[in-house]
Amino acid sequence: MEISSSVVSPRNRSLDHLKYEGSHAIQSDNFDLHSDDEVNHHFYSMNALEILRETVRILRYNSSAFMTVAALLICPVSALLLSNILVDESIVNTLTLRLLLVAKSSGLPFKPFIKQSCHRFSESAISSAMCFPFFITLSLLSKAGVVYSVDCTYSKKMVQFSKFFLIIRKLWQRVLSTYLWVCTLIVACVMFFFVLLIAVCSTFSLLGFSSDLNVYAAIMVGLVFSVAFGNCIMICNIAIVIAVLEDVSGPQALLRSIVLIKGQTQVGLLIFLGSTIGTTFIEGLFEHRVKTISYGDGSSRTWEGPLLVLMYSFVVLIDYMMSAVFYYSCKSYRMEASDGECQSILETVAVSPRVATAQRKFVLFLSEFVIKEEWGVIVHLLDSV
Repeated sequence: MEISSSVVSPRNRSLDHLKYEGSHAIQSDNFDLHSDDEVNHHFYSMNALEILRETVRILRYNSSAFMTVAALLICPVSALLLSNILVDESIVNTLTLRLLLVAKSSGLPFKPFIKQSCHRFSESAISSAMCFPFFITLSLLSKAGVVYSVDCTYSKKMVQFSKFFLIIRKLWQRVLSTYLWVCTLIVACVMFFFVLLIAVCSTFSLLGFSSDLNVYAAIMVGLVFSVAFGNCIMICNIAIVIAVLEDVSGPQALLRSIVLIKGQTQVGLLIFLGSTIGTTFIEGLFEHRVKTISYGDGSSRTWEGPLLVLMYSFVVLIDYMMSAVFYYSCKSYRMEASDGECQSILETVAVSPRVATAQRKFVLFLSEFVIKEEWGVIVHLLDSV
């Protein structure tokens, strides 16, 4: 399975679809589709800005499908995450207090930055735990729906959600398995960060360094962890895409993701940074403009809240789409191209067993017919000799 791309000019580079038994091409600027005639294929990997441009082209070309996914699957989860309706503040305060005690025992001072970081982490952890049932249903379905829509766009097919649900029934077990492994990896990464942070701060405290220097050491550990965590998130995002598009799941999908993004780590980190800045900015706006009445009588919350939820959902949608496009970019970076027929990867999953059996029987019949004909020719030649 490979990727090809067609270029009109050096500035207009568009990825082509990952092939199943072949390849096809998509022009970049106005997203007009080629004819099926032979074309010259060139292969490029994309930087973060080009991936964003390609994502916008795909969104403009098939906006109704992506907006449907955002409205039905992404918006409900975004509203729950931003509003924290399911979060119990007493549990958050208890966890924050325990984290502050651990920080104090490690030699960190009770500074506002430390308190805010502990409270923010506690709120995020409790919110993620309470929203987990929605993550493994609506959020996971939205990721698969976005990947399916991108796949249909690259393969020049219309997005049919009836076919999507038929496909996802066959793929759900491996996608869910991969997502559970992804969650395990993220939790393990966060736990490792806390163990490393406590070890470093405790070591500095035992060596007699001041509490301010301890804070600087914690910040440095946090910066290093941010880079590692960004890589972890990109690996996990690509693993979900791989679980949808390829016949691997769980640890195999994660390992394949690691191999696939090798050499493209910087692009993945820039994508992660952009999406994180966007979501964090909207979360801050929601906290200031909706949760906290810091101006007027708060009547504007009736329209600012839904607007910020829509903005957050759009950023999440773009992030999902960029992960799918980044997958194709990594494939084009690593694979070579070959010519053949255009066929969507996911469409091959939807072929019923009856059709597959009929195809096998037909091929068997043709092979037996050819063998009999060749044997008849051989016997005729022997008789003539």
